Amino acid sequence: MDRFQAMQVFVRVVEAGTFSKAADSLQLPKPTVTRLIQALEAHLETKLLNRTTRRVTVTADGAAYYDRALRLLSELDELESSMSRARRNPKGRLRIDVAAPVAQLLLIPALPDFHARYPDIQIDLGVTDRPVDLIGENVDCVLRAGELTDQSLVARRIGEFHSIVCASPEYLRRHGMPRHPTDLESDRHVVVNHFSHRSERIFPFQFTDEKGERLEIRGRHVLSVNDASALLAAGLAGLGVIRTSTFMAQMHIGAGHLVPLLLDWCADAVPIYVVYPPNRHLSAKVRVFVDWVADLFARSDLIHRKCSLPKPQPNAAMPAAAGNGAVAMSV
Repeated sequence: MDRFQAMQVFVRVVEAGTFSKAADSLQLPKPTVTRLIQALEAHLETKLLNRTTRRVTVTADGAAYYDRALRLLSELDELESSMSRARRNPKGRLRIDVAAPVAQLLLIPALPDFHARYPDIQIDLGVTDRPVDLIGENVDCVLRAGELTDQSLVARRIGEFHSIVCASPEYLRRHGMPRHPTDLESDRHVVVNHFSHRSERIFPFQFTDEKGERLEIRGRHVLSVNDASALLAAGLAGLGVIRTSTFMAQMHIGAGHLVPLLLDWCADAVPIYVVYPPNRHLSAKVRVFVDWVADLFARSDLIHRKCSLPKPQPNAAMPAAAGNGAVAMSV
């Protein structure tokens, strides 16, 4: 027996006065209405209705049950109505955590659109790359790149990052243009390495060409960092060849402050996820943010296109010819 449906049918029978009228108003067969009332009385082990050939009346127990059932059904209707309003106009505090480059270059510039759609949602934005305890720190969701290891969390893939190798024009004037990834292992070049803030393991440069050949290059370095923004700053300062995300490099390539290198070689794309605790009933404010940020990343050229690099400006500084030829730009 569906107890909720039986309760609804009982209330309708009491209000309609007959099984036939109740069945018609509920668009149910009369035998179904009769069977549900009988099953409800059997479940409650009490008689709820007195039946005659012309009318149905409630017993004393039936009247008491009707009052409570009517109140419960009214509260349920109000609850569903309030949830529907919340979905249409979600509100409240939303605690999010993202890495600094994603916050500065992708998320924050787009937030005016989010607030125009959902003006009653207050965002508290944590900007960090450190691991976050979503439940312990009361964080609603995080945006993270790379494969996830915590299987207890819910992760929705919303895009992928592509990376590019580049260096400043000044570095290339001093060190020359690398023609092949293995050139980065020679004494002529230095790289700026990225190391893990957790394990301090240095990440090598990984390359794949169009034929599928894969190379792993470590190179000689005088500086390694554990932060993507610091890595970019080191490249701009001419401290070595860097591998950075295309979405971070594009404006600097367009301005001529960085030169893309080894464009016939690429690295595997890094997936981007929005991650949240495994709540079975996801709140409306989290749901609308997850859907909004997924759409934002799906539409962003900064995210998805490896070849969306801007052309250098006409007056942009380019490395002087050091016996290394011109630089090819991919657009």
